[in-house]
Amino acid sequence: MAGSVDVAAILGPQGRIAQRLQNYESRPEQLEMAQAVADAIAQQRHLVVEAGTGVGKSFAYLVPAILSATLPRDDAPIGSRHAGRGPSLRHEDEHADPSGSDDNDEGDRPEAKPKRIRIVVSTHTISLQEQLIARDIPFLRSVLPVEFSAVLVKGRGNYISLRRLAGAVEKARTLFEDDESATQLRQIEEWAKTTTDGTRASLDFKPLPTVWDEVQSDSGNCLGRRCPNHEECHYFAARRRVWNADILVVNHALFFSDLAVKRDGGNLLPEYDVVIFDEAHTVEAVAGDHLGISISNGQVEYLLNKLYNERSQKGLLKSYQHMSGQELVVNTRFLSQDFFDAVHHFQQRMGLSNGRFRKPPDIDIDLARPLTQLAKVLSDLAEPMKDEGAKMELVSAGLRCLALAGSITTWLNQSMADAVYWLEASGRRQERIQLLCAPIEVGPVLHQELFNVAPSVVLTSATVAVGDRDFGFLRNRLGVGAAEELKLGSPFDYRKNAKLILPKNMPDPNERPADYEAAVCERIKKYILQTDGRAFVLFTSYRMLENCASRLEGWMRQNRFSLYSQAAGTPRTLLLDRYRKDTRGVLFGAETFWQGVDVPGDALKNVIITKLPFSVPDHPLLEARLESIRQNGGNPFFDYQVPEAVIKLKQGFGRLIRTKTDTGQVAILDPRVRTKRYGQTFLASLPQCMVIHDD
Repeated sequence: MAGSVDVAAILGPQGRIAQRLQNYESRPEQLEMAQAVADAIAQQRHLVVEAGTGVGKSFAYLVPAILSATLPRDDAPIGSRHAGRGPSLRHEDEHADPSGSDDNDEGDRPEAKPKRIRIVVSTHTISLQEQLIARDIPFLRSVLPVEFSAVLVKGRGNYISLRRLAGAVEKARTLFEDDESATQLRQIEEWAKTTTDGTRASLDFKPLPTVWDEVQSDSGNCLGRRCPNHEECHYFAARRRVWNADILVVNHALFFSDLAVKRDGGNLLPEYDVVIFDEAHTVEAVAGDHLGISISNGQVEYLLNKLYNERSQKGLLKSYQHMSGQELVVNTRFLSQDFFDAVHHFQQRMGLSNGRFRKPPDIDIDLARPLTQLAKVLSDLAEPMKDEGAKMELVSAGLRCLALAGSITTWLNQSMADAVYWLEASGRRQERIQLLCAPIEVGPVLHQELFNVAPSVVLTSATVAVGDRDFGFLRNRLGVGAAEELKLGSPFDYRKNAKLILPKNMPDPNERPADYEAAVCERIKKYILQTDGRAFVLFTSYRMLENCASRLEGWMRQNRFSLYSQAAGTPRTLLLDRYRKDTRGVLFGAETFWQGVDVPGDALKNVIITKLPFSVPDHPLLEARLESIRQNGGNPFFDYQVPEAVIKLKQGFGRLIRTKTDTGQVAILDPRVRTKRYGQTFLASLPQCMVIHDD
């Protein structure tokens, strides 16, 4: 790999990192994982790795990935997708224009064989992305004896379009009805003159969605090389860097958006040879979200307001004084309200308590038709125009109308096979209606479109195995097929540094829920006192979180503990920042605090898990998945619900020990972990530590 350099020469006890860092400790688990990743890439195999906290997963996959990516193509141990399992796909060389389908001129580019392979690293959380790009990769660039390029890939909507910005400034009076929007537009105009990357993240304020939507880069509203701002376009500059990079860092959402777009012949990412999924336990959920459909009354209203808002007398059609188009928008808005109300009333009338539609609803309101008519109006208006920018703005709005019409038709007719369809209503008066659809199983899709195409896919997380070393749940859910497996424990001394408390005599949460909640509150008091606060209390439902916070709020004040409750509506990041700064803090958190939260050191000494994290079985998607397992002869509870809950529990447990010197305790208050047969599966999945059966 890269001549005589291998992973041991970098990560080993005498390796380059050890020579650079005085207190570096080589970890056998990290070396073993790095070698397994190197072998999987070299031999074009898939690999599933569970690596416990402290293994150093990011270096364990980045080092072999970089060394493999920097080998010359002729010497590389791996073929690209030209020679892989999948169909012939093209890479661009460093001189090719990466504008892709956005310029509608892919056929103009020469077929170019790349010199090196390309590797995608996909994460779930922004914090891990930032760690890779801002810390890990720059450090490895200074240590490794090879030159490589790595970029963070952002979705197109993160970039400013200079042409659209100029158009928005020119039409501001007809686009925006309030002073705040106009002020923000002027601020963006000034920022655009000096920004070096052109991304929304570099703005010093958060723009209103209505403002950013008018100025962001948009594939449906792009002139490509014909754009007068093409040379200074931030998006295309970024895209050129992406197309020439060895390592692409993306998030799961962008990766699976790309997979969905590829079905229609498009692409968000260049072709790749290797995919490494960190935080792989979240892949099924993210893939399902991006391979399905989501339509809301808010989406339709937003688009119609963009075209014409009769209250403010603003909008695209108003700027062209297109009276019949404006009238059609007004009628479509009324029809949209009737349509979403009708679907919601149908759900209530039919007693579909969880919102699931097992067959197409009997709705006689055709919302797709006027949306299609609006697309035709916009197309006809654009046709004779000489100003390409203005023309594209209209065409883009028409495409949005068609896309919404198509999604509504698909949902109403339930024309996506092997999928589940449901409605979610939210807001005080249930006024926000969302129609959703997702594949019941993502495994067959991923097996066909990912694992059978990419020569090597690596899936890694601290929590992918169930029990001692069973990877079957993840592999079956994702359709992995043939793959190597590796389970690596943590180098941390859990026996010495962590205690697991299992209280006795707790009521069963299913049989006596009220008694259980009262007992949980008493145990929370006891264990918080043991660590003088500095605790996470993790809940599986907001209802129980709110009830317990209400019960314990006075006691917390009386004992001078600061209660940071997610029930108060404080954003997660702000809640976490306040907790970290408080020496007597107690944080009550629901699902988002079970994973992706890092509080090393003395700020967190105690994790209290109020209930085993089983998903609500009547959620439409889970309900459909459990039915599918049953129909195929499986046991839904043991084949899906238990392993899914085990992985979530491992995530919650993992909040406690984040560094070698961290110490503390985890209390699992749910008696089923001791009294039920499946409880042993939960306990066997946790790191081995001192267990206390508490009276």
